[in-house]
Amino acid sequence: MPLPPASTRSRPRVPEPDHSAAAEIFERLRQALPLHRAAWSGSGRLAGVLVALTREPCPRVLLGRRALHLPLHPGEVAFPGGKREPGDHSPWDTALREAEEEVGCPPDAVEPLGELPPLVTRSGYRIYPCVAVIDPGLPLRADPGEVAELLLPRLEQFFHREGWHSRVFPDPETGLPVRVPHFHLARDTVWGTSARVLLELVNIGLRAGLDPDVFEEEKT
Repeated sequence: MPLPPASTRSRPRVPEPDHSAAAEIFERLRQALPLHRAAWSGSGRLAGVLVALTREPCPRVLLGRRALHLPLHPGEVAFPGGKREPGDHSPWDTALREAEEEVGCPPDAVEPLGELPPLVTRSGYRIYPCVAVIDPGLPLRADPGEVAELLLPRLEQFFHREGWHSRVFPDPETGLPVRVPHFHLARDTVWGTSARVLLELVNIGLRAGLDPDVFEEEKT
């Protein structure tokens, strides 16, 4: 029996992003994430990062390519942020201070949504991601001492599984091998904690349902 024309054959359904109004995306994040703004506790290498989404129909994510002369993670794509300083009361204080210094984002222009669980980088820092909304018209600018270039990809770009891959690295706390997700942009790759944060954002905000355990593994 001959096959029907290609145009009429059934094809596997390819998931599409949930193009809800941005307000609904932000509300999902607000409902799913705690917002305690608790004071810093503990010791060691602690850092806060600002995970900022723009308030527009297709929200963008504020990222930056780290300057090449930096001692930690040079040239990598990351969220604005940095280590805890003595005057910082909370991870939010750290994230907002660093975002103002690195990309010129005023603290009073940031609307907090919630907090993702802390993540440990391979350099041993415990990172506290602070999720928020900013206006798309802010006059952001990169401080060349820390950020080589600002990046503002659309959040929905990270919805598609085709861009995601994984690689096995030693866990920074246990030393055991773990699969680390990463995402290929046009000229960059988002690695490590930044990639895991983006994965959480699209799984919550866009209902992507992505599972890093099934991402295609790339060999070193």
